[in-house]
Amino acid sequence: MRLSRYLAPTQKETPAEATIVSHRYMLRAGMVKQSAAGIYSWLPLGQRVLRKIEQIVREEQDHAGAVEVLMPTLQSADLWRESGRYDDYGQEMLRIKDRQDRDLIYGPTNEELIHDIFRQSVRSYKQLPMNLYHIQWKFRDEIRPRFGVMRGREFLMKDAYSFDVSEEAARTSYNKMFLAYLRTFARMGLSAIPMKADPGPIGGDLSHEFIILADTGESEVFCHKALVEMAPPDRNIADDDLQSVVDQRTSYYAATDEMHDAVEFEKVAEADRLTARGIEVGHIFYFGTKYSEPMNVTVAGSDGKDVFVEGGSYGIGVSRLVGGIIEASHDDDGIIWPMSVAPYEVGLINLKAGDEATDKACDALYDELGAAGIEVLYDDTSERAGAKFSKMDLIGIPLQLIIGPRGLKDGKAELKVRATGERDDISLDAAAQKLVAMVEQAR
Repeated sequence: MRLSRYLAPTQKETPAEATIVSHRYMLRAGMVKQSAAGIYSWLPLGQRVLRKIEQIVREEQDHAGAVEVLMPTLQSADLWRESGRYDDYGQEMLRIKDRQDRDLIYGPTNEELIHDIFRQSVRSYKQLPMNLYHIQWKFRDEIRPRFGVMRGREFLMKDAYSFDVSEEAARTSYNKMFLAYLRTFARMGLSAIPMKADPGPIGGDLSHEFIILADTGESEVFCHKALVEMAPPDRNIADDDLQSVVDQRTSYYAATDEMHDAVEFEKVAEADRLTARGIEVGHIFYFGTKYSEPMNVTVAGSDGKDVFVEGGSYGIGVSRLVGGIIEASHDDDGIIWPMSVAPYEVGLINLKAGDEATDKACDALYDELGAAGIEVLYDDTSERAGAKFSKMDLIGIPLQLIIGPRGLKDGKAELKVRATGERDDISLDAAAQKLVAMVEQAR
């Protein structure tokens, strides 16, 4: 994509309303634009990151056996009254009436709606286990929306819902999602720590939230250092082995301030204790028959008798992750995107747009990289060199190739790695091949 034809309204100065790093950089890099309190339009750069995160989430959900659906943003209030949860969210839940005076809500979550879909479609235990998910916009009317997309009112979320015939089977479904979450976040360059959590209004007696470490995190985190260093779990773990792998992860101390037990934490060797700030990016729940009983959601068991299905729900804040990744990966110059979620993989900088030789060399590389499947943001504008460098660093493009008249005389370009700041001269003839190899290795 040529920057001269792109909508990327970058800003040099920090907007007054932005108080945390991700909010500042998302506004300055032209990723989002606020349309109302806690509600944002996603501009091209932000949209590309959002869709890449969404795709990683989708691929890991599919691999774990979940099946994608798409539910509406508006739900009937009657379903929430049926579950007995209509008043649980208080004023956070947006309630409206249609022209027929029917009560509707803008969904903050979908337990009721998915149970209604399930009970109209599934009759027998032979159709279980089943896990249905979607990626959809949600709305919660926060009293004080702040921190940009980290605590907005409208947000994109992946929510999955498992249905099983027994508690044992339901815990297997829970464990599959637990491990799928660790793999999901690892693919985004994040080390997520699972921590026992309060189920809140979702309900149930088993819940974990997934926390990434960041200095600006809302929660104080106390954990064993080993949890930060663990590699993501294998993608192909047999059902019989799931619990042992989960037990290994949960055997170490890990808690946010609201669940923290100072006495238990002191049992961890002092050298292994980690105290930091963290951001919640995912939350999973096993709630048993909390919804199936009041909504009469049953299947015929193996003995022919109806049994209430055992349920769980599993959320990932897709739009929140955009901010979370920035909070965890940035420097004073801007964002440092992991390759897997970067809006573009390579930034091509033409130091003298309008110069025939420089334009020709840049255009040729732009076409060659594009043909090789590399996503390139090509700065072909007439801005000065310093402004171009600053913009690429602010946006956070992982690899930057700089071409100007001086280097061209020797048949060279300059390659910069955004994460390390490392710069090397590279043969212009070998540039495309080198970049393709680096991108493929990092993907």
